[in-house]
Amino acid sequence: MSQPSDRAALYLRAFDQAISEHKDFRLHPERGREFVYVARELLTIPEDVARVVRKLAQNNIVAERGRDFAGMARLVLPPRNAEDVPDVVRLLRDPQQWPGERTPVVQPHHVLFGHGGNMHGHPGQPPRVAAPLADPDGTGSGLGKGVTVGIVDTGISATAGGDHPAWLGTAFLSRADEVDPAYSGGDVFAVEGGHGTFVAGVVRQAAPGVRFDPEKALDQFGLGTEEDFARALSAFDERVHVVNISMGCFTQGDVAPEPVRRSVAALPAGVVVVASAGNQGTARPSWPAALPGVTAVAAVAEERDGTRAPACYSNHGHWVDACAVGNRTSTFLRGRWVLPGLPDEVYDRFAYWLGTSFAAPHVAGRIAATMTQSGVSAAAARDQLLVGRPEFFPGYGVFVA
Repeated sequence: MSQPSDRAALYLRAFDQAISEHKDFRLHPERGREFVYVARELLTIPEDVARVVRKLAQNNIVAERGRDFAGMARLVLPPRNAEDVPDVVRLLRDPQQWPGERTPVVQPHHVLFGHGGNMHGHPGQPPRVAAPLADPDGTGSGLGKGVTVGIVDTGISATAGGDHPAWLGTAFLSRADEVDPAYSGGDVFAVEGGHGTFVAGVVRQAAPGVRFDPEKALDQFGLGTEEDFARALSAFDERVHVVNISMGCFTQGDVAPEPVRRSVAALPAGVVVVASAGNQGTARPSWPAALPGVTAVAAVAEERDGTRAPACYSNHGHWVDACAVGNRTSTFLRGRWVLPGLPDEVYDRFAYWLGTSFAAPHVAGRIAATMTQSGVSAAAARDQLLVGRPEFFPGYGVFVA
């Protein structure tokens, strides 16, 4: 049997390969300040475009205006500057470049990644084969009824309803543009294929009566841009009460990414956003979890004997609001996990996985369940679960059972 360390190292390598093989994505590898960005793209706000373009020209960089999104202006640098985005941002953020003027708003176009795996040097684990969950017993079928949770993720398996009729079958509207491709080829899973389907099952376990609305912001390798995120967050088919976001990004200078911030702020009033804190074992803020008003969720490890402790892989810090068990069994797909040098693992619709990705949807589901139990709004349900309660552990927030 393979050792966890073997699987972890190979899983991290698979993530690194997914980034390196993407023609448009780059990893800024500065230790402790890593982030992934879109090559050649610079984001600013419309009112700063002219000043930024002039400053770039003074430095022999001719930028072209690209397609705007989320209220942001996109500037495209020449091919020769494909790797220079971090240096260009550093230059443009330097107040000494703007004597007597406001420093412009400028950032890379960051790439977000799913928090079912780990990146940036902190290995994680792919899912494990798990025995099927028993069908819901019906005793909690009313929990979450009338509530819709938006799930921004890899999308949902094309076969989710048929594979899991009791858990997922009648809980969502199936749409072609929300399908998770899931596989890298044949029946072999991509690095985060099935991530959104797993998350949906966790939500339904916490609130068996809830509906969910899946929107696709990540590909099957667990990667998506801020533009993908903004598009997904504005595309819900139903009126959502809670939004679960099991993904995030680090940013240049740990500055809140403006398209992500604006997209979250544009959600209708009263919608509660729950986001995973990330799996790098650091206090460095992950976005959107670290945004004010977003419920950031860390992970707790639960042993077989029921004991619980802060998960060593979980991000944490003053910006984290809650924590929940991150190692769970949930709905998955049929297929194979293939890691070089290890035996193939064959899955039949269920998996065991760990990460803050799976702590967050439990909290989202518990908010939905509390809404129906107490007859309150999403915000009031969140506060009922979190406000006035002690931290589970410093930097991990309140434990949500």
